[in-house]
Amino acid sequence: MSAIISEKFRIFNAQQFLESLTEGPSDASTERTRMYFFVGRSDAWYGILEYYSGNSTALAVGNEIYDAGASGATAYGSTTFKATIEKVFPSYVLVSAPNPVSANPTPGNVLKGYASGSDTGAEALCGVYRKADENNAPAPLDNQEEKFRIYKEIIAAKRVESSNVISVIPRLNWNTALNPTFDMYKPDYSAAPSTGGTAKQTTNNKNSLGEAKFYVMNSDYEVFKCIYNKEDLAPGSNNAQNMPTTANNYANGVYTGPADGYRWKYLYTMTTAQVMDFLSSDFMPVGTYAGPAVVDGAIDTLFVKDPGSALPANKTGASALYAPILGDGTGGIAQIETDGTGTITSATVHTAGTGYTYGSVALETGTGTGAGGDAYGLFAEAALATSETIAGSAKAEVEVIIPPQGGHGANLAQELNAKRIMVNVRLTYNEGQGDFPVSNDFRRIGLIKDPLQWGSTSFATANTLTGTYAVRVTGTGLTDSSFGNDNEISQTVTGGTAKGTVVSWERESATAGVLRYFQAPEAHADNGIVRAFAGGANPISDATTAVSVTVDGAYSQTLNGVTFASGLATPEIKPNSGELVYIENRRLITRASDQIEDIKLVIEF
Repeated sequence: MSAIISEKFRIFNAQQFLESLTEGPSDASTERTRMYFFVGRSDAWYGILEYYSGNSTALAVGNEIYDAGASGATAYGSTTFKATIEKVFPSYVLVSAPNPVSANPTPGNVLKGYASGSDTGAEALCGVYRKADENNAPAPLDNQEEKFRIYKEIIAAKRVESSNVISVIPRLNWNTALNPTFDMYKPDYSAAPSTGGTAKQTTNNKNSLGEAKFYVMNSDYEVFKCIYNKEDLAPGSNNAQNMPTTANNYANGVYTGPADGYRWKYLYTMTTAQVMDFLSSDFMPVGTYAGPAVVDGAIDTLFVKDPGSALPANKTGASALYAPILGDGTGGIAQIETDGTGTITSATVHTAGTGYTYGSVALETGTGTGAGGDAYGLFAEAALATSETIAGSAKAEVEVIIPPQGGHGANLAQELNAKRIMVNVRLTYNEGQGDFPVSNDFRRIGLIKDPLQWGSTSFATANTLTGTYAVRVTGTGLTDSSFGNDNEISQTVTGGTAKGTVVSWERESATAGVLRYFQAPEAHADNGIVRAFAGGANPISDATTAVSVTVDGAYSQTLNGVTFASGLATPEIKPNSGELVYIENRRLITRASDQIEDIKLVIEF
């Protein structure tokens, strides 16, 4: 069985993404997609090495860990993998400086601790290893466990509105050094069939319009589509020379290059907002068609497949040959010019006609009469009244180029193969009344579809959402450095110890402030349970700075958009709700109080 998933399916998916943001009668409608852009992961990237079945001797920060082989007999000096332990958690360690860098430990092998020239006695079995460092973020995994892990590290999310999303295509600037030759629009490019055969390629040897270089953006942000590149009459020497523009050499929606013979169909001009929001170094937005009225099935290009010979000679200018364009449309007339040997030197469209889905030009003795009648073959004038006699030895072939369905400009997303969308999000200072803290960095961005509000079954609809827990605390002598970003905090609670990692510390005064933090099972479990921080007299301590504070149990109000109850506040996103549709781990993005981050995500379907 032979089958394909067409490029049109990819384009359809991209358009569905765009449409989903505005579907349904209201923001609460199930038909509508509520998309959120999120940032997360304030912790530094390290390699993640899972372990299990550890013995009574603990792995320790600052020591090394190495793969001792299946039986544990491989010595430190002979191992294929060793690394420095940065943090230790109940089921995994974070490691740096793997040696050699390319090495990977083997799952199931024995891991051993090493320090000061000898084994420490710590042993465990090797699980999965994910290589990473601050310059090389780990590739995200597409599974449920990863989803749960990512949710725990979300710092904040911002609503993606329809105005934040647009179809994009690869950026092609007018630059004759980088782009000396352009492909022309033709509807029949194809790769070689999987069952055998040959390809039909573009001028630049591409197998499809989706890969072709057939459009360009000029210096005024005008976008044109190449409908003729002289490949037929000047193959191998048809470099572009004249930048298409609507300022000159432009008529009826088409720019004609005076020196290179290219013909360009004008499509649209990017708005200032589109340039600012969606034009990147690699991609450009698809705008709204702004040329002359679109005519379905109007022919604007002929392609000389074979210039031939022995046609009527010296047929140029006012004495050119004319032929009806045959097919399922009406009114199309071709204009043919020849040299002294009867070889075709030019084939252009005299009258575009309408309604063509196929077409041909008969280079034969003309029969019938009249442009609107039953004319066939070559004639001496556009009225198709005077027949031209063609010698029996004459041969030539002219191909009729069929426009896109609906006509050029009818559906730019389809015509330009817009199978990508761009999401543009700006993070402005500490917007959302502090939902996006400026005191810490982040290393993960992504998109969540339809998250729910914390503690409910309703869709989240607010412009910004915090993903962190918060606690308002009181103490004495508090400073801006009382709690450090990414430090561990803890509190003795009923049943054990509550633990968390600081995302931000917002000091209000020398005696009060707000701690934002996250909790994750891998890092903050106590005897297998992540315990919630609680009110009361038990202090919350920073493991690094040793600062100790207490929960302000009398505080029950909204501060910076966060609602506190007895000094404690939850995230605004229900855990693990919605779907993670895009995840990107990356190098750190450092925030500042006077800084705006302009983030452009490009998603290819």
